[in-house]
Amino acid sequence: MKYYLNKIDEVIKHGKYKDTWESLQQYHVPQWYEKVKFGIFIHWGIYSVPAFNNEWYSRNMYIQGSPEYEHHIETYGKHKDFGYKDFIPMFKAENFNAAEWIDLFSKAGAQYVIPVAEHHDGFQMYDSELSIWNAKNMGPKRDILGELSGECIKSGLINGASSHRIEHWFFMGHGKEFDSDIKEPMKRGDFYWPAMPEPEHHDLFSEPAPTDEYLNDWLCRCCEIVDKYRPRIIYFDWWIEHSSIKPYLKKFAAYYYNRAEEWGKEVVINYKHDAFEFGTAVVDIERGQFADTQPYIWQTDTAVAKNSWCYTKTNDYKTASQIICDLVDIVSKNGRMLLNIGPKPDGTIPDEDKNILLEIGTWLKTNGEAIYGAKLWRKPSEGPTLIKEGQFTDSDARQFTSEDIRFTVNGSYIYAVCLNMKDKNSICIKSLAEADASSAPNFHGIIRSVEVLGYDKNPNWFRDDKGLHITTINIESDKPVVFKILTD
Repeated sequence: MKYYLNKIDEVIKHGKYKDTWESLQQYHVPQWYEKVKFGIFIHWGIYSVPAFNNEWYSRNMYIQGSPEYEHHIETYGKHKDFGYKDFIPMFKAENFNAAEWIDLFSKAGAQYVIPVAEHHDGFQMYDSELSIWNAKNMGPKRDILGELSGECIKSGLINGASSHRIEHWFFMGHGKEFDSDIKEPMKRGDFYWPAMPEPEHHDLFSEPAPTDEYLNDWLCRCCEIVDKYRPRIIYFDWWIEHSSIKPYLKKFAAYYYNRAEEWGKEVVINYKHDAFEFGTAVVDIERGQFADTQPYIWQTDTAVAKNSWCYTKTNDYKTASQIICDLVDIVSKNGRMLLNIGPKPDGTIPDEDKNILLEIGTWLKTNGEAIYGAKLWRKPSEGPTLIKEGQFTDSDARQFTSEDIRFTVNGSYIYAVCLNMKDKNSICIKSLAEADASSAPNFHGIIRSVEVLGYDKNPNWFRDDKGLHITTINIESDKPVVFKILTD
């Protein structure tokens, strides 16, 4: 680790970016990232073996009295005899085929892929020289991240990686509160290390704060991912906003951006909760979105299941229509969607996840021109249904109406996406109403033609002071319908 820390310092010393917010403010979001709108997130690891409740099984199974604690004893025995580490030999990934996964994601219309490289449980899904507790060395005995990254590059998808390692500081700490397999003494490199007490409140100054030893280990692990796999996107989960981590975030960003300069590539960091100084990386909102257009590029990360990010036997799935509505809304407001799926421990993707992805892909194949490379119109939306702003707001399906419309623009076309045309064959787009030059409408331009993508190339339409009225036939869809409007 000492060698790696020296290397990090040398790269920063000689690179364009220094480990200060002032220097990192030189960063600009790449043009390629402005164009991408839809990515795939993958939560896959040891937690897919118990497949109980969610991906926090490794923490919750050591909290006495929790459902996971009781389930663990009933199913696997006492924690001192069968702990979380004992799931590793059961995580075989015997049916994992990276090429098949990437082919599915391509069919889904995804443009980038971010596998979880290391989750809170501390098991690395890649070939690491910093810890033996990794998927190349045990369990599947394969470099999962490496295989997926390679197939992404072959297929023309953007390869990424995510690190959730920082929360490992406290994630296994409850196992020290009773007779379990998590015991002192511990040292760096041990699977459960450091298993510190979990703060009562996860605020910016909570104690015990991560030590320099732990944070240097975190920094080296993150930089190792950068050097081994050259991801174009690095995603960080929450808690990196803690005050003790700030100097290490700046070091990581400077190292990553400098290394990308050496490769001749442009890269992106996704972050939450103001962990990075604004403008030095890309804002991410977990399971939520903004109510209105933002002047900066942002991302939503969400999942096909409402209750879990990983595979469980009780996943409560969203519908493809619900996800597409959110995708359209997000894109109309300058965002992009990172949609998570959870594979099974044998490496197969559940049919429910697969079917949702293929439904999204079918819709994008017909309507993608309203999404891919699309830019903002002067307003993102019209209609009565309000979007609740903030994180953890997207689980409940919104009851959109035929008046709920989202806008994007691509070249000479305005795309008006009606979020619910079920049992309807006509709409009125109020934002495209006629008006004289003395008024202040949203659109003074000329409308040359209207097309309904996938349905009607020449619907009946007229425009008056109430809006653009469109009447069409044969629309039978439970998904958003796109009106392609040629303007001049």
